Amino acid sequence: MKGILILLGATLLLTGCATNQSPTGRGQTLLFSSQEMSQLGDSSFAQIKRQEKIGQDKAVNAYVNCVANRITQALPNQSLPWEVVVFESDQVNAFALPGGHIGVYTGLLNVAVNADQLATVVSHEVAHVLANHSNEQVSRAQMTGAGMKLADLALGVGGIADKELYMAALGLGVQVGYILPYGRDQESEADVMGVELMAKAGFDPAASVELWKNMSKAGGEQGPELLSTHPSHGQRIAQLQQMQAKAQPLYQASKGSVKNSCQRPK
Repeated sequence: MKGILILLGATLLLTGCATNQSPTGRGQTLLFSSQEMSQLGDSSFAQIKRQEKIGQDKAVNAYVNCVANRITQALPNQSLPWEVVVFESDQVNAFALPGGHIGVYTGLLNVAVNADQLATVVSHEVAHVLANHSNEQVSRAQMTGAGMKLADLALGVGGIADKELYMAALGLGVQVGYILPYGRDQESEADVMGVELMAKAGFDPAASVELWKNMSKAGGEQGPELLSTHPSHGQRIAQLQQMQAKAQPLYQASKGSVKNSCQRPK
């Protein structure tokens, strides 16, 4: 009887999941509500802050917060407060989580050499959240890797409790360098959305091309952690160059209203 209930619960969860469309019209299977994803993001970010060294340099923190705040203020829905934390690490990386969380590693500032280039990365990561890519990833892990945990969730037994599984699905893992890859379609969507978002925030989208050229040079052939699941350098740069025709007018329309230029610390 228990086995039948578990199977029934799993079936109900799968048949009741939401099928949405991504910003580019791609179908998405989403098992979790926005509230559940925010809860997961909150929990994961709290754990990262316990594990990682938080940067104390006031000038660096002010600079990163300036860039991130301009980007989040350009979002269509500004009701959600975003928490921005700088982590002291050589990792060339950044991430954003559901629930309004942004993490930037100081190693990224050695590659993203100005505010426009840093905005390229931050807006790309925020775009992943806006496009529900995190929900897609966690849903995929739930369907393909969680086993009985899927049935437990359907029956209300476990809730979102397996932090290691879900943090890995969010691209974080127990140790932050572990990544469950986003797909090529997700990366392309985040590129398109991110470049438009940075332009609306008054950052020059042309800097995205230079940023990814810098990224391609960092860390040898494989590049830094941030690129481990991304399309080839040449393909990404070519796509970003094609996006300029649409992004530049957005930048020209918004740059005059920028009040804070976000100066990089010397």
